[in-house]
Formats: sequence, structure tokens, C-alpha cells
Amino acid sequence: MKKYLIIGNGVAGATAAGKIRSLDSEASITVISDETSPFYYRPRLPEFMAGEVDIKTITLRDQKWYEQKRIELLLGQTAKKIDINDKTVETDKGPSLPYDELLLATGAHPFIPPVPGADKENVFSLRTVEDARKIAKAAGETDAVILLGGGLLGLETGAALVRMGLKPVIVEMFDRLLPRQLDPTGAKLLQKRLGKMGFEFHLGTAAQEITGKDKANGVLLKNGTSLEGGFVVFSAGIRGNIELAKQAGLDIQNGLVVDDRMQTSLPNIWAAGDQVEHAGRLYGIWQASQAQGEVAGENMAGGDAKYTGTVMSNSLKVVGVDLFSAGDIDPEDEKKSAVYLDDNSYRKIVFDQGAITGAIFYGLTKGVMEVKSAMSTGTQGLRFLDDMKNKDFNFKRLQ
Repeated sequence: MKKYLIIGNGVAGATAAGKIRSLDSEASITVISDETSPFYYRPRLPEFMAGEVDIKTITLRDQKWYEQKRIELLLGQTAKKIDINDKTVETDKGPSLPYDELLLATGAHPFIPPVPGADKENVFSLRTVEDARKIAKAAGETDAVILLGGGLLGLETGAALVRMGLKPVIVEMFDRLLPRQLDPTGAKLLQKRLGKMGFEFHLGTAAQEITGKDKANGVLLKNGTSLEGGFVVFSAGIRGNIELAKQAGLDIQNGLVVDDRMQTSLPNIWAAGDQVEHAGRLYGIWQASQAQGEVAGENMAGGDAKYTGTVMSNSLKVVGVDLFSAGDIDPEDEKKSAVYLDDNSYRKIVFDQGAITGAIFYGLTKGVMEVKSAMSTGTQGLRFLDDMKNKDFNFKRLQ
């Protein structure tokens, strides 16, 4: 009986496990996770932190699912070492686990910049259920919080803290919010909305030091401004968990290198998720990890699927406003684009060589699916540029 071992139970690992079982009904499948909760939807952690949903609500696959699929789920265990000769993985609990096919779906961890004081008490990041619980506890003891990072997670965390009765202060090193998803025009609209909610902003600067003796009580910025807050939350991006792969001697560049089949540089070892580098690119988004897990699972079970990449896009609600952003948003306005703007909404369609290569929909949803499809197929749409400047343009005309 073939033995499949998966390290990591996020979207890549859980997707791969399900795919393997659908193709191999007899095999032994084991999943190791250093978390204590089964597979949950990480983007909803801010809501969980605010007490608006419970762990059951955000859980995508509970213990019963693994039991029904005959997948052994080992929670609260950390993989420590891969023995590529004996084809076993050593964990911090129990005997080593054997494998015929191994998937590294180790994901990522929050990046904490080397800021003096970052190791003080009451300095957090939000990546896991346990992180959310710790932040919620700290939030009950103060009314002010400093968030270092004005990206998606930082803003969603801040919005949740507002709903909990706190006043968040956002510090962002770029001169605008959501620098990867919004150009200056869209960012101004968002900042105006957040300001009305009670957010305070310090843009174009960064933390010089986290102040306080043992516990954080504020942040000194590089521009000399001193901020006070009961606790600090870092939201400065993620870094792949590649230590295990390094130890095993796998090819590491900016991330753990895989080919189109999600195969690493060594036989019988595969990889998928936030730590993976494919065709020179690291994605770090849910959609890519899910697609990679699907491909890896199929190929581990003997298939020949190919991962061809994922259009970099985000489709979500930011503080209650629908936002879709994809591809090259051309923040410097150097390319041809069709723009619609009013007091509450903004749409920008970017063209390159006649094809749609980027888009922003802020406060608007009509046309998102058609634009995503056009971007993935390279559909020529420049002939509609002037018409797209109208709010009610019918994007089905692209099809």
C-alpha cells in the first residue's frame, strides 16, 4: 500500500490530500500540522478575532472529513527533519513517519522586520487561530492599537479592531494604502472611507523602535513622530517556511523551486503553497496555493497535471467595500487605461499591446468575472477603451 505524507494542512496541503484520495482509494495518507485546529479559512481570522464568528464557522474541513476520507491528521506536530535516504520524516512527537511520496506544504510565517523592541510583550502578528486569540485578549485591555503595515491584512485587522471599539493607527512605508492592489486614486478613496471610521494614518514612514520597558506601549517612527498604543501588530508580509527543504538539500532560490508538475529537485518530494517558487515567481495568495495543491496531489498519485501559473488577483471586501485588483495596476499611469471615478467607486482597466493586463474595481463588482477571463486568455479589448469609461459598460462584450 502506497504511503503519502503531507507536511502542512493549509489550503495547499488539504487540497492535495483530498485530490490524492479521489485518485487512490487504498493508499495511506497522513497529514502533519503544527497547528491545533483542522483546515480553516485564514482570510476570516480578523472576524474570528473580533468574536463575530467561531472556529466552527471558519473551519473548511473538520476532523470528521478526514475520518471519512481515511486521512490521518496529526495536529500539534512539527516536522523536524527529512531523511531522503530512508524516506522518513522525523517529528517532535512520536516515531519517524515513512513515505513513498512526500509533499511539502509548509506555507509561510509573518515577516517581522528587525525593529528594536519587536520582541517585547504585546507585539503580535496575525497568521493563526492562536494569534487571533492573543490579539483579542490584548484588545480587551486598551483602546488604542498601532498596526505596522497598510496592506490587506493590516486593514482588515484594523477594521475588526474598530468593531471591537479600538482606535487603530496605521503606519505604512509606502505613500499610499494597499500599494500592491490600488493606485494613488483608488488609495485616496479608501483612505477617506477609513478616516471616517476612525483610522489614523502615518504614510511614507516606518517604525524606528517599539517603545516600552517589557511591554510595548508605543512606536517611535523614523520621521520622529512618537505614537502611543496598548499593543502593536505587524502586518509586513510573509516569508516562506523553507527550513525543512533546506535541510533536505532541495533547490532553494527566492523560494522552494518546483517545476510545472510541482516536483522539487529531488524525486518523490513535491511542494505547493506559499513557500513555493514556480517559474521564478512566488505567489503567496490563496488561489495559487489551492491550484498548486490540486496539481501536486494529482501528480503524486500518478497523474501528469501541469501548473501554468495564477493571475495575481484579490477579490474581497475591504472594510465593507468590494475590491477586485489584478495584474499590472499601472500606479504611474504610464499605459493606456479606461477609468471611471465617482465619490464612492473607482474602476480602472489597464491595457498593454491591446490586451487587458490589469484592473481595479473599487466599490463596483459588475464585470469582474469577464475581466478576469479576458486577462487569463489575453483577449484583445482596446477597441472598447472609450466605452469602458462609462459606469454601466457591459463587459460581456469582451466575450
